[in-house]
Amino acid sequence: MKNLRIGVVGVPGKWSTEALADALEARTGYRRVIDMAAVTADLASGALWHEGADLCTLDGLVIKKISEIYSPHALDRLELLRWAEARGVRIFSRPERILRLMDRLACTVTLASSGVPMPATRITESQGDALTAVRDFGAAVFKPLFSTKARGMCVIEANDPAAAEKIAGFAAANPVMYIQQKRELSGQDLGMVFLGGDYLCAYARVSHSGSWNTTINSGGKYAGFEPSPELIALARNAQAPFGLDFTTVDVALTAEGPIVFEVSAFGGFRGVRDGCGMDAAGLLADHVLKELPA
Repeated sequence: MKNLRIGVVGVPGKWSTEALADALEARTGYRRVIDMAAVTADLASGALWHEGADLCTLDGLVIKKISEIYSPHALDRLELLRWAEARGVRIFSRPERILRLMDRLACTVTLASSGVPMPATRITESQGDALTAVRDFGAAVFKPLFSTKARGMCVIEANDPAAAEKIAGFAAANPVMYIQQKRELSGQDLGMVFLGGDYLCAYARVSHSGSWNTTINSGGKYAGFEPSPELIALARNAQAPFGLDFTTVDVALTAEGPIVFEVSAFGGFRGVRDGCGMDAAGLLADHVLKELPA
């Protein structure tokens, strides 16, 4: 064990946050769970205060979750952590790398620029062009730029007489519309997990009967999955440009071949536990300790 002080940025009381804090405490004897809502940056003094402690004096920080809900406000929290990094604190994963993932459009542009196969995607502020996309795709998934677990997403069908009205309703809350062709996923998609850029394991998310998505929020379940070397190589190439310490690549198998939906900014511990039978928190804690000097 190393005598290091490593804090966990997350949501106090949430299982994955507490599991990571437990794992680090078991290895170092130090525990601090950091809710970013309770953090104050004092740029004049150089401090980043959390409940009386200057986070800039810690040996490291691990970001498990920056906010319970993704939003542009969460990007501001990452900027505060960039201050700690500038003051010499090692952060896993680096805030600027997470910044490139939390905005769905930024993630998509990076993936598409790297030649990663994805569903047909259009981004527009024009409701007319959005309706054209729905008609061209046959059915489209409209996705907020900041969301997780399918929150705020909706499916609009080309044959729906209320399609234009539904687009207008989505645009009212999401002026920049992110639109992807709805693909047949055969009731499951995959979470392919990487630790320090190395493949760790893969699990399937199996949809609940009648649900168009496979998320656990919509009743989906985790199951084991053994991917081919080619599928692992695809997912490895998808996550490589982001350089995260722990991440999950969302992959779907279609009749035309595998496609990537996104790369997770934080990765999912529960899928690794329930689908792979592995302790993600312990593995990430060990990775962090290997990276930090004694």
